[in-house]
Amino acid sequence: MDIAVTVSRLPVPGATVLGGGAAYAPGGKGANQAVAAARLGARVRMTGCVGDDDFGARLRAALTREGVGDEGVRTVPGAPTGLAMITVDEAGENMITVAPGANHEVGAAEIATVAATPSCDALVISAEIPVEAIKSALGITGPALRILNLAPALPSSAELLATGVDWLVVNESEAAAILGTPISGLDGAAAAAPQLAELGARNVVVTAGAAGAAYCGRPDAAEIPNRALASGDARIPDAAGVSDAAVAKGGGVVMVPGFRVHAVDSVGAGDTFVGALAVTLAAGVPAVTAVRAASAAGAAAATRPGTQSGMPSPADVLAATGFSWPV
Repeated sequence: MDIAVTVSRLPVPGATVLGGGAAYAPGGKGANQAVAAARLGARVRMTGCVGDDDFGARLRAALTREGVGDEGVRTVPGAPTGLAMITVDEAGENMITVAPGANHEVGAAEIATVAATPSCDALVISAEIPVEAIKSALGITGPALRILNLAPALPSSAELLATGVDWLVVNESEAAAILGTPISGLDGAAAAAPQLAELGARNVVVTAGAAGAAYCGRPDAAEIPNRALASGDARIPDAAGVSDAAVAKGGGVVMVPGFRVHAVDSVGAGDTFVGALAVTLAAGVPAVTAVRAASAAGAAAATRPGTQSGMPSPADVLAATGFSWPV
């Protein structure tokens, strides 16, 4: 459950700031990503744990209202539902502290549920669950794609990536935590992406907030000319929904600039990005176009207040960014 307070400025260590009234809303990275994917056209099933309290009941009800299957969600007796304490400033920037609660109970039962689920096009794994559960989920063979969102980055991140990950999605701070080096802006994201790929991820996306995202992998040859990747920086033609502002760099790295929007609340924008990326990749959209679509969806989410309540439909993405949803 998200507990959000809006303040004029984010506090520095040791400071106290006064904010507005606290707002309670359904959250959790996995549930947020599930709702985002459902709103963008996917059939979605959620697996995880909630506590046997009022918050847990409210979270499950929120999923079913969005058409997300909750049969794989287990209510854990005696455990509190996870909480996220969110502080948002007037520019839409945020600070989040998570108390995982029942998320720490995710384990063998949930992995068995996923493994027994009829084949799916994509399995999205968030990192607010135990490391052993993440390892087990990465080993499930049914899904066509496994998308790992290492948020938060974990001490064992490098070990997880070494097992082989189809898609890794992280932001600047998470990439910096994994690599042990400062990363800032789109250029920094582009430098970090191939380093993360070397750790074992086949495809890597490093997001840089409003600046956009960097992708490293093996783009569809029909989408990005090989000569662009071989000759250093090159503009990518405006094809298949990819902006002509995208730049292909050596080593298979593509920088996809963000969309200019008026942001009111960035909470949930990253989760919308992940859900949108899963939807487009599952539908067979080429890699860079999928990243572009995810960036548009994340930007659209930032123009709307609330976390799950602010997640966009394809029509909302078009209205906010001018980007036509490709699925």
